Amino acid sequence: MDVGNMTMVTEFIILGISNNAELQVPLFLVFLLIYLITLLGNLVIITVTCADPRLHTPMYFFLSNLSLVDIGGTSTIIPKLLVIFISRDKSISYAGCIVQLYFYIGLGCTDDLLLTAMAYDRYAAVCNPLRYSLIMNQRVCVLLAAASWIIGFLSSEMITASVTRLLFCDSNVIEHFFCELMPLLNLSCTDTKITQSILFAVCAFMTVPAFFVTLTSYTFIISAILRIRSAEGKRKAFSTCSSHLTVVSIYYFSLFCMYLRPSSTYSEEQGKILSVLYTAVIPLLNPIIYSLRNKEVKNALRKVTGK
Repeated sequence: MDVGNMTMVTEFIILGISNNAELQVPLFLVFLLIYLITLLGNLVIITVTCADPRLHTPMYFFLSNLSLVDIGGTSTIIPKLLVIFISRDKSISYAGCIVQLYFYIGLGCTDDLLLTAMAYDRYAAVCNPLRYSLIMNQRVCVLLAAASWIIGFLSSEMITASVTRLLFCDSNVIEHFFCELMPLLNLSCTDTKITQSILFAVCAFMTVPAFFVTLTSYTFIISAILRIRSAEGKRKAFSTCSSHLTVVSIYYFSLFCMYLRPSSTYSEEQGKILSVLYTAVIPLLNPIIYSLRNKEVKNALRKVTGK
């Protein structure tokens, strides 16, 4: 039997963050503010990077790509969540849910790979400063960014395509505030082993290697910084990667808390809180961290606003 065209569910019901009616308006205002600041902050990063020739470097090229991912990620989830808060309409069509899942996974995978590329860029800058312009030339940067987007969305396409072949026939209530993969798999009344195998393969061949490349890069970076004799030299070297290190630490902390916890300790409320951190708070913090901790961005911003 081909279950691909036999889904009995035409729409899903997203429960949202809270069922408390008194919290709907405050939550709407909070997430609207988060969304607007995220859009503004990341658009500022992209604009400043494009406008100031001094920021036409590999680091800011990857940062602009990261800002695009953050804009896309929040725009995939938060607008629908705002509708749920203000209208109490918690339904989402089957096609809409699949599209949301596709972009959520694709942008998440792209984010992971871009952070890895940025870690390698910082490694080249700190550990091989004399050969940096040769290692991270324009062609290499474009290839790394393009590979991040292509691999990210190819991974998403494989996972999402396997989800479309599942049959949903008992319940259509998603215990989450968007169409997340695991709640969808829990709703399926058919075997999800193929989807889980694809997900495991993506983690094994993309996420785990990306994490170890990032970890290895920063191991070499910290080792190189510690070998610098002068305190001023250490400070300057560390300042070139401190913003990215902060972003990476927050990213992997939230990711590991979400997916590497024992199943016995899992709770729906904790899952929602961690998902809010991963999908809303981190895209909000990224431009703030890079702008507040980076003199080049602040100077470029002053130059652009001054004009």
